[in-house]
Amino acid sequence: MDTKNTNERLSYAIGVQIAGNLKENGFEELEPESFSEGIIDILEDNKLQISFEEVQQAINTHYEKFQANAKEENSEAGITFLNENKKNEDVIELPSGLQYRVISKGDGAKPTEKDIVTTHYEGKTIDGKVFDSSFQRGEPAKFPVNGVIKGWTEALQLMSVGDKFELFVPQDLAYGDQGAGPDIPPYSTLIFEVELLGINA
Repeated sequence: MDTKNTNERLSYAIGVQIAGNLKENGFEELEPESFSEGIIDILEDNKLQISFEEVQQAINTHYEKFQANAKEENSEAGITFLNENKKNEDVIELPSGLQYRVISKGDGAKPTEKDIVTTHYEGKTIDGKVFDSSFQRGEPAKFPVNGVIKGWTEALQLMSVGDKFELFVPQDLAYGDQGAGPDIPPYSTLIFEVELLGINA
């Protein structure tokens, strides 16, 4: 590739972007030659080698397999983690399956589901990979209590202003079968450190 050629740079950039999206959705094992043929046939208005119905069927079959594998692997890993985690004497498990431990206590008011709160937080997967952190950004986050994942909505209403909790959120109280971007696969159990800084009018 001539990196100084504008069109070649654009073509490469689009290839990188497409490949990133494909990896995110479990298409790592694509055949590069067949993939290139599909792109060329569309761009050059060639007759397709399979029908559009077969195209959609192939993609749907892949997604079904991808989702099934993710559910099995990530769900089982999450269940195993939570079963071990609840053995810790400072961890509390709620009927919903949400687990938490109190890191430090405050003495402020408790928010309701209708409130907007300000928090500092850090989220990570059960293998320790941090995917989001207001602590690292140095700027608290503000959001409605009922506008976040179910595990957060439940936990925030247990907290008083000044509290800091560690949350262990089962996949069904997190992002479930959708996941969230490349860092949170479908069916992922998540861990959050949450500090409740204030309740906003």
